[in-house]
Amino acid sequence: MRKTLLTALLLGGAAQAQTTLTVITHDSFDVDKKLVAAFESANGAKVRFIKGGDAGELLNRLILTRRAPIADVVYGLDNSLLPRARQAGILDAYRSPALANVPAAYRLDDAGLLNTVDYGFVALNYDRAWFDKAGLALPKSLDDLKTPAYAKLTVVQSPATSSPGLAFLLATVNHYGEAGAWQWWRAARAGGMKVTRGWSDAYYKDFTRNGGKYPIVLSYASSPAAEVFYADGFNPAKLPAQAPTGNLFLPGSTFTQLEGVGVLKGAKQPALARKFVDFMLSGPVQADLPTRMWIYPAVQATPLNPVFKFAQAPKAEAIKPAVTANPQRLVDAWVTQVLRAR
Repeated sequence: MRKTLLTALLLGGAAQAQTTLTVITHDSFDVDKKLVAAFESANGAKVRFIKGGDAGELLNRLILTRRAPIADVVYGLDNSLLPRARQAGILDAYRSPALANVPAAYRLDDAGLLNTVDYGFVALNYDRAWFDKAGLALPKSLDDLKTPAYAKLTVVQSPATSSPGLAFLLATVNHYGEAGAWQWWRAARAGGMKVTRGWSDAYYKDFTRNGGKYPIVLSYASSPAAEVFYADGFNPAKLPAQAPTGNLFLPGSTFTQLEGVGVLKGAKQPALARKFVDFMLSGPVQADLPTRMWIYPAVQATPLNPVFKFAQAPKAEAIKPAVTANPQRLVDAWVTQVLRAR
């Protein structure tokens, strides 16, 4: 009797002591719960997700807690944030074998500080119905966009807290040079351009498609495909002629964003963390991500939903190495030269 009771207590304690892997992500992260459950079952573990805000906020949080890491794995840092993450020393190198199936041009870091999971194109979107009703021509350049006629119709994200906001800042610095970029931003803000904390606020609160008053929003080139996918009565066999939103590929306004997953330095479960990195690059997860986060899977030959015909790819713009060498310096300069400028 006592032996049976002791055995039961030991088994119960083992169940309670189940290994937990903590994964911190940006707020837009989404993956099929069934896939996560399969990972848990295969590894005898529980995965706990923490939403860390927009990617810029996420990085700030990881840097502040680096002496006592709050997670084992991070997903959602991108090529604009990697230099700062590398400098802060918050990542442990692990190169997933699956990275061999990611084109070299899309690899964030061959050492494995961040393994590329997906990529996308930060771009300006516009509300077709709003512009049709207003009878207003679309802007043709960033110089047009900074004028009051268009600036007052535009909402973008802050480069200090948002990864697409930072990507857009880098694109403008690449296009105009630093002095010219600060002049552009000051003029656009003076003309009425709104700057929000993160993508969700800009797209779901301020964009006219969702009840806001700004018909131009900084988002992604794949966002028009998402608009079609989530429309009432969506049928992949009967796609509409066009999406309700379109892309404004103004010269100097787009940026290729690479998002990755990596093991945090000081992880409590480093071995399991490496398995989760492999999991994010596995075939089922790669196939699941496009219509959940509206990005392109990094692994070649991953099938895409037919709705991705509305996800245009802009002409690639070469970003000068000096622009991405120290993004935080540019953010600090933006705060001084633009945000606090009078």
